[in-house]
Amino acid sequence: MTSEHRFGTAINCIDGRVQQPVADWVKKNYKVDYMDMVNEPRPDKVLSQPQYSIVNALKAKVGISINAHHSSVVVIAGHHGCAANPVSPEEHEAQIRNAVKEISSWKLPITVAGLWIDSDWKANLLVTVPHK
Repeated sequence: MTSEHRFGTAINCIDGRVQQPVADWVKKNYKVDYMDMVNEPRPDKVLSQPQYSIVNALKAKVGISINAHHSSVVVIAGHHGCAANPVSPEEHEAQIRNAVKEISSWKLPITVAGLWIDSDWKANLLVTVPHK
């Protein structure tokens, strides 16, 4: 792989229905070639109500993506119909916003974005925190 390839990272649910919409959205909006996927059931809830052993494991995986692939963006996604987190879309959106705050607190050299994948499997940007 050559250095001109650009990577993005997604912290995403294990649900296979959301992998492609998230990858497509990030590739289009951040002009990346490849996506590193860090999958965890209900990642929006996990990161909005931190259980530090899980959060530390996610942070370590994101760190590999940033250090090895020089990922420039990390996206946290929540989705409609999540079996592990069966809450309202409004609750998911609040969790995603809180998860973005948590990831931003890691002080990584990346942009952080929060996506909601709706009932049509379309990715919707909720919030973004640009790299400073």
